[in-house]
Amino acid sequence: MTVGNLEIDVVVVPERGGVRLTVERDARITATVPAGLDNTLLVDAVKGRRRWIYDKLEARREDAALRPVKQFVTGEGFLYLGRNYRLKLVDDAPQPVGLVQGRLILRRDSLTRAQDELISWYRTRGHAWLPRRVEPWAERMNAPLQGVAVRRLGYRWGSCNRDGGVNIHWATMQLPANLVDYVLVHELAHLHKRDHSVEFWSLVSRAMPDYKTRRARLDKLGALLWLPEASGTSKSPGQRDT
Repeated sequence: MTVGNLEIDVVVVPERGGVRLTVERDARITATVPAGLDNTLLVDAVKGRRRWIYDKLEARREDAALRPVKQFVTGEGFLYLGRNYRLKLVDDAPQPVGLVQGRLILRRDSLTRAQDELISWYRTRGHAWLPRRVEPWAERMNAPLQGVAVRRLGYRWGSCNRDGGVNIHWATMQLPANLVDYVLVHELAHLHKRDHSVEFWSLVSRAMPDYKTRRARLDKLGALLWLPEASGTSKSPGQRDT
């Protein structure tokens, strides 16, 4: 739908009680609406929040300007669970990417596909680490969890399926563990409530009383993470800024 100069992606969620507008991290505008909503009501909702939408779009542009573009050279830093690890190019290693004695190792014969290899490494780490991390939260929240997967999710930290599966963005593995916990709790709450209603946030608050502090930190730190989908294609190996 187009409202003035704004393109709106409309998502129908039958159980919603009203219109929810979101400006995604890639500056897409999403309207989540109940089934059968009159288009006039949606247009009015967008017009009524137009100033808020423009402010959010400007903030997203500023975030994109801050996002780092990584170079696959010795000494470049990559975050893993909140800690910065310096990259080291090596000629011989069992795997294309690994952690060895506090250094992030990248095998030289993997340079042409370094970006994908690093993303694959984050996903592998996440698949090993996240299930143990999420279990206590799922028990506390009585969430019908059926498993955790690490995926490329575009500009979402996480998502969940109606069958109880939770998906986590691979870039989340760059965050400190307590912020990963917030993403997990957020998605577990969605297994009970699909929207962001008062009831949803009540579930989050009961499990994590300081969630607002963590969410604010995530908003700030999230804009600074390496996310090639947002910052454009990483430079070729060895290429320097001019």
